[in-house]
Amino acid sequence: MILTDREIEIFIASGQIKITPQPDADAYSSTSLDLTLDEPGEIWKEMPGQPVQPNARGYKYKQLEERKKKISLGGYNFAPHTLLLGWTRETVILPYTSRVAARVEGKSGLARLGLLVHMTAPTIHAGFTGQIQLEMCNLGPYPIILDVGMPICQLVFEVTFGTPAKGYVGQFAGQAAKH
Repeated sequence: MILTDREIEIFIASGQIKITPQPDADAYSSTSLDLTLDEPGEIWKEMPGQPVQPNARGYKYKQLEERKKKISLGGYNFAPHTLLLGWTRETVILPYTSRVAARVEGKSGLARLGLLVHMTAPTIHAGFTGQIQLEMCNLGPYPIILDVGMPICQLVFEVTFGTPAKGYVGQFAGQAAKH
């Protein structure tokens, strides 16, 4: 079941969903909550001849940190056909006992410019704590100016059928932008 704006507000007021900083009233839509863009962003450095083998024994995404470079997103000119790892300003906590999960989705006005905010990872699991990292790609023909604090995505909250045995414990648990 997808939560409406009223239910999202009730779940936040009761602590079943925690969003920091507290969302403004205009962040709510009928069935979603807007989140905003934070600093910094990250882009991949050119590293010719160095393939990534994610199926290799012992591979961990964190091993690739030296292949990324931090950039400022204040007025960032996001070129077409570029991948950018960005962050939501908001920290989201979905206590697994609340029986709430969420999906991060794009904003239609940005999508019509060709901006994707997630590639294939929209699920925010029950038990998740942290800022949400966005796998952003500009598929449109024009550069898009990104500003810190701009609405960048929306969360759609869903009540799960039951309570999970445990909260999210994947490799991105507790993630946060490194300012």
